[in-house]
Amino acid sequence: MSRIGRMPIAIPSGVTVEVAENNKVTVKGPKGTLERVLPEAMDIKVDGEEVVVSRPNDLKKNKALHGLTRTLIYNMVVGVTEGYEKKLEVNGVGYRAQKQGKKLVLSLGYSHPVEMEDPEGIETVLDGQNIIIVKGIDKEKVGQYAAEIRSKREPEPYKGKGIKYDTEVIRRKVGKTGK
Repeated sequence: MSRIGRMPIAIPSGVTVEVAENNKVTVKGPKGTLERVLPEAMDIKVDGEEVVVSRPNDLKKNKALHGLTRTLIYNMVVGVTEGYEKKLEVNGVGYRAQKQGKKLVLSLGYSHPVEMEDPEGIETVLDGQNIIIVKGIDKEKVGQYAAEIRSKREPEPYKGKGIKYDTEVIRRKVGKTGK
């Protein structure tokens, strides 16, 4: 039995979970609504104040989908109640971030500023000129957009310049020595 898949998901007050045909799960909460079509093999039941996910048999594929399905529903419930956020740090001389309406403008040492439009349901907030906070209710979209921002200038190992996650540790290298 999947240890994660077996655990029931508690539904907090103010949140409604509906399971439609083809395992289309809709979670409504104070921060918004999330919808997702989950694998049809899984059996999802809303049982009073909790959601229970069970699998029909012990085939390898179903075992793998069991924990995944439960975690996806759990992430939706947490998203509509608390939301998700990722912090990015911009390090480097002259590197900075600015906000222009729904656009994020990054100065990253290129000959031009890099402009990025906030996707729907995602919000970027600046904390000073070098900390970007990506917020949203969909964990997957928040992570994807944060990764896209980071990919504009990944941190390099010599001076540590670039955009990194606040939790990320950059392995530094020693530069060459002159005679």
